[in-house]
Amino acid sequence: MHIRMNDTIEVIAGVDRGTRARVLKVLADKGKIVVEGVNRVYKHVRRSQKNPRGGRLSKEMPMAISNVMLVCPACGHPTRTGARFHDDGSKHRVCRRTDCGKEIGQLRPDRQKLKKKQAAAAK
Repeated sequence: MHIRMNDTIEVIAGVDRGTRARVLKVLADKGKIVVEGVNRVYKHVRRSQKNPRGGRLSKEMPMAISNVMLVCPACGHPTRTGARFHDDGSKHRVCRRTDCGKEIGQLRPDRQKLKKKQAAAAK
């Protein structure tokens, strides 16, 4: 997935189009994300000990990951992402805008270190 938790995104489709917000949860198996303050619905709750007044609770619901774009922290624009491999074997996300091209974050650590860690854990 090209979007991770705590990334800033911009909604590009739907009622909340144009909204920039933070990702709260990524549901990779369903291809959806939960975004702070976006795609809110009302859930009607009955009175109980936990919720003595009852009424309507507003909560965020998952939305398709195709309806959002990652906002590059360097240039501040919504962007597609690519991957760049370093000499040490680590993999990083990269801004695909022609004027930017900065790294956004690490996707995978160094392969050699990862293999050494797994070998040490197996012993």
